[in-house]
Formats: sequence, C-alpha cells, structure tokens
Amino acid sequence: MHRWEFVLIQSPVIQSPLLSRFRPLLWLGLCFLSISMLTRLALLVATGGGVPVSPGYWLYAFAVGLGYDLLTFVYFAWPLVLLLWLLPRRWLARRPGMALVDGLSLLLLFVLLFVAVSEWTFWEEFQARFNFIAVDYLVYTTEVIGNIRESYPVGWIFSGLAALGIAVFAATRRWRQVRNDTARFGARTLVVAGWLALSVLGTWLVTGEMKDRTENTYVNELAGNGMYQFFAAYRSASLDYDRYYRTLPIDEAFAQVRKQLSTPDATFDGPTGIARHIHNAAPERRLNVVLISVESLSAEYSGTYGREHSLTPQLDALTKDSLLFTDLYANGTRTVRGLEALALSVPPTPGESIVKREHNEGLFSLASVFNAKGYTSQFLYGGYGAFDNMNYFFGHNGYEVHDREEIPKESIHQANIWGVADEDLYTMAMQQFDRVHASGKPFFAHVMTTSNHRPYTFPVGRGPWPQGKRESAVAYTDWAIGDFLRRARSHPWFANTIFVITADHCASSAGKAALPVFRYRIPMWVYAPGHVAPGRFTEMISQVDIAPTLLGMLGMDYDSQFYGVDVFQRPPDSARAFIGTYQLLGYLRHGKLVQLSPHRKVDTVRPAYESDQEQPVIADDPQLTLEAVSNYQTAAYRFEHGQMKVAK
Repeated sequence: MHRWEFVLIQSPVIQSPLLSRFRPLLWLGLCFLSISMLTRLALLVATGGGVPVSPGYWLYAFAVGLGYDLLTFVYFAWPLVLLLWLLPRRWLARRPGMALVDGLSLLLLFVLLFVAVSEWTFWEEFQARFNFIAVDYLVYTTEVIGNIRESYPVGWIFSGLAALGIAVFAATRRWRQVRNDTARFGARTLVVAGWLALSVLGTWLVTGEMKDRTENTYVNELAGNGMYQFFAAYRSASLDYDRYYRTLPIDEAFAQVRKQLSTPDATFDGPTGIARHIHNAAPERRLNVVLISVESLSAEYSGTYGREHSLTPQLDALTKDSLLFTDLYANGTRTVRGLEALALSVPPTPGESIVKREHNEGLFSLASVFNAKGYTSQFLYGGYGAFDNMNYFFGHNGYEVHDREEIPKESIHQANIWGVADEDLYTMAMQQFDRVHASGKPFFAHVMTTSNHRPYTFPVGRGPWPQGKRESAVAYTDWAIGDFLRRARSHPWFANTIFVITADHCASSAGKAALPVFRYRIPMWVYAPGHVAPGRFTEMISQVDIAPTLLGMLGMDYDSQFYGVDVFQRPPDSARAFIGTYQLLGYLRHGKLVQLSPHRKVDTVRPAYESDQEQPVIADDPQLTLEAVSNYQTAAYRFEHGQMKVAK
C-alpha cells in the first residue's frame, strides 16, 4: 500500500463510521461530478463559436452547472443510498455483500458513461441538453433504437464504454471499499433522512428554467444537467395554458383574434368565436392538390433562397414556373408541429402537439374542407404511421392513410428505420392518385417524406453523394422530387394538379437565442403551370396560412375555423407568424418577437432573421403582447373545450 493511501485510510475523517459505510457513495459522487464536468466541457468545445470566449459565460456554465450536477446526483444516487442504508453490517463485511455493492456501483458507472455518450449524440443533432424531444422519442423505442443502430457504430461504442467503465472501476477500487464498518442503523437512518430532505427541497426550490439567465441559449443549456433536464421535460410534457401562461379574460382574447381574422373574404357566424364563412370572388376550380411536406428542408439549402452552392437544383429549376413564397416560417421544430399547422392551421399550443393528444378526433381540418367539396383526401407517409400517432390522427380527421406497410418489399429501392426512399413513397402516391382519378373524383394528398433524416441513407446510383451525410440526403430528396414530377407528367391527372412543396420544419432548431428566428424559415413552391401564375410573394407568411391561402387559389367558398388567413386577402401590414418549442411560444410581427413562457412570463426581443445571433430583450409592445396571448390562449381553450371539432 502506498504511504499516502495508508495515511488517507487511517485519517480520523475516513475512519468516521458513517463515512466508512458510505465510502461507495462518495466514490460515486466523484465519478458523477467528473463525468458531468467533462461532458459539459466536451459540449462547450463542440458548440464552437456559439459560445463566445468569455470568462463570464464559461464561469456561469460551469458554476451553475455544478449546482445542477449536485442536485441531480442526489436523485441519481438513491439506489446506492438505500442499499448502503439497509445492508446489515455482517453482510457488508462478507464477500457477497461487497459484491452486491460493487455490482450496483459498476452498473451506475455504466449508466453515467452511457448518458454522457447519449448527450453528445443528442447535442450533435439538436444542440441542446435532453429536452421534450428526448422524452417524446422515448415512447418510440423501435424507431429511435433503430436510428441509433443505423447511424452509429453501436457495437464499438458499447465495447468502448465497457472497457472504460471497467478500467475506472478497477483503478479506483480502494477508494470505494468499506473498511471497519461500525455505523449503527440509527445513524445510517439519519443520513438517509438528510438525503430525503435534500431531494424534497431540491424538487421544491429548483426548476429547469432557473438556469436560463443569460441571453445565450447555448450557455443556458450547458449550465444544465442532461439527466435533470430530461425529467424536467417529462414533468412538463402536458402544460395547461391557463395555469402556466399569461392570460386575458377569454371574451377579450377571442375579440382580439377576430380582429386579426377579419379579412375581406370572411363573414363571422356570430358575435363571438372565430367560426366564419369564406367567400372567394374568383370562380371555384376543382383541381387536384398534392401537398408535399419535406422532412427538415431548411430554406438555406436552396439556391433559390440564397445558397451559393445549392443543394436543390431540381427545386431551383421549378422556380421560374412557380409561385414562390420567400419569407415563410414553420410552426415548430418537430414534424408533428408542421403536420399540425398544415392540417389544422392552428398555433403551436404548449406541451405535446395536438397530433399526439387524446380527444383529437373529428377536428376541423384541411381535409374536412376538401371532403365537403367531394374530394378524396389522403395522408401518405414514407415511414410507419404509428410513429408520433400520425396514422391515428389523420385517419380520424378526414384523411385516408397510407404508409410504408402498403409498399411491397420487392419494390423498395432502399429503406431505413425511418422510412422508405422518397422515390418509393412517390410511387405509392401515384398509384393512389391513379386509383382516385379513375373513380372520377378530384383528390387532395398530403405527402410526408422521410429520406432527409438521420441516418441519411438513400438508393445508390442517384447521384455522386456519399451516404450518411445530411447534405447528401438533401440532394437526394431534391432529386426524388424532380424524378416524381417527371414521372407524374405521364399521368392523366397531372395537368389538373397543383403541387405545393414545402417543409415540416428546418433541419436545425438551436441557436444562441431561445427562439432563433432564422432557424424557422422554410421554403415553399406552388407549381401548377397554366393554373397558378409564376411570381414571388415576399411578405411574411406563417405555416398556418398555407391551408387557407391554397383554398383561396382554388376559389373555394367554405366555412372556416382556421387561425391562418389567405395571405392574398389580408389587410396591409397585418403579416405575422407563429413559432415555438414545446414550452416557449413565439409571435413574430413588426420586426419584434413576443415570447410567452411558463410562470406567465412575457419577453419581447429583437429577432435575428439571417444568422445565429443573440436576440436582445427590448421594450414590451402592449398591443403585440395582447395579440400573442390572445392567439395562443384561444387555441388552447378551443382544443380543451372541444371547439375545434367539425361543425355538424
């Protein structure tokens, strides 16, 4: 035994009966804090220029982070605390007892190392600690585990973790061994009582949002702890708007929303509510509609939207013959938020998307409008529609549902856990279009792609793009759209079809700001030669405006419950957009962004439209705050009270 080890073991502090008994707990605490700090440092380095080289920022991230680490350790260590409390002295003095303690300690060490690696991969994808997305994905283990296996060398990673864990465990053997245990049960119980008190106080006094005190969101994220943030997100998965957010008297809120929806083509059904009749002066055109929402298609990928080396030459080639919307903003950062906006034309209510909530059947949707006009409405998805509750939602809101399970395996060119290659999805879609066209009915089809999603794989031979890279997947997705339109031209329904090509959300959602506006900008082409005149619409448009604008292009009269409007009918200077996460709700208008967050907090910031910049807080605008609160409050109210249902 080394002399310093002998002195340490013989010291009065270590010889304290309680400290001797709980030495494995001290060892676990050192491991926990060391791994947490190293993880934070690695994520800081990975963030690069997102966090300025500033002593203040670095000190904040590590000092506040240490506080969250300590609290998280209190929760994390409970299994070991309980074992060391309950294990009798005579058992702990024997080999089986120590083996039990060692086994649990090694298991917890493996968990720590696994979480560290998981945090790295999550940060790589979302530039954030574990959040609601991680909680959401936990429900769909088949897709998530499959995605991990297809994207990363899982065998090597687990082997490396096992080797590292065993090496650390063996090298620190002497530090966790219990020697001369004489701690009585009553004294051990006092330790556990203190541990329980810390747990209760931490739960009562600390929240996941307390760390968000800087204007740099990356710094705020680094100041957290991944495990803590995961369970904090789980607790807030269901957020009651009236309980957590700024509110108005409900009648006043509805009155505000009615003002914003009072377009020249609208006549309200009564003195309250947003139900209204839309009358179009132009004659109705019974054209087919194909709405393609492309997975993670940021506007910044396209040469049409300013990229120097465009990843979307096929879409760029459509621009001269299309109506282009140059300032469109997605509702959120998840596919379900895009689907919600396109199908329901509703702001992103807090917590889970309406697509995944209970009692989401029979809602007023874009399909319900088309169906009332004699159309067949369809939702076609390249993956398994059980994911994110998509099949159930669309199947119970007016859509026929078709997903990858209908595609014969022998006809699939390539597939991964998320879905078949886009070209195979389009083949299935055209077969469905042929079927409906043969029946003599027009069709509305919402097609949701999957190829532009990790692990970014696609059929070989489609282009000179390496597999497994995001840019390659974007290029393939673009190729598949061009291939789809080339093949569609030979079908009899093509000449009478409007193609709307947009995105569900952007490829990345993180930035220095909490709601980085530039991350929500998505493209949209409306391609229908002979039916829709080419041009550019340069005013701001929200994703919730797509459905009513499309119906306006068709000259349709209909009863509406949409929060969106036909942008060609809205009054001047009335453009606005809704953007949000599961917790933070944004309202973009007049060069300002109003942010609503839990604890009834409201901030107004100066949005950054072009690049990753901090968005400084500015003076509140009472009118914009009123509008923001009104829209989000009434949307949540209408869903909770069943007012989004199709009128009977």
